[in-house]
Amino acid sequence: MKITEDDIKQISNALGVEGTLSGNNYRFVIENEEDGRKLALEIYPDIPIGREKGNLISVYTHNTHLQLHFCTGFVVSDMLGEVTFIGENQGRLSGLIIEREAGCSLYSNVDASLLSGDFTKLGPEVMLSGIALSLTEGLLPGTE
Repeated sequence: MKITEDDIKQISNALGVEGTLSGNNYRFVIENEEDGRKLALEIYPDIPIGREKGNLISVYTHNTHLQLHFCTGFVVSDMLGEVTFIGENQGRLSGLIIEREAGCSLYSNVDASLLSGDFTKLGPEVMLSGIALSLTEGLLPGTE
């Protein structure tokens, strides 16, 4: 999957900021002055990562740097004001959620079966990842 200019426009709309092209990446700066939060999201479409090419998603905050290598898809939610980027490998899912209010969450190496399971049978510490990433279930291999 290659991230296109149309995808960048959808992401811009959901996050409420324009992405600027800078060399080989698109950069979004999201600020929430009321809560004192600010983050920068960088999307590197189809770049060399080791021996292969793929999408790299980077997030920078005042005290954190997160990266999702080989992003295999994303879901834009205008209603929630967020974008969920995922990387899937052998039934394990990592998701990076970026919010319009300059919030960010990372769920890494989650068993993909949690997304379609019965959340009420899970402990709250596990349930949150399944619920948060459930929007991406249609992007996984073997789903419609």
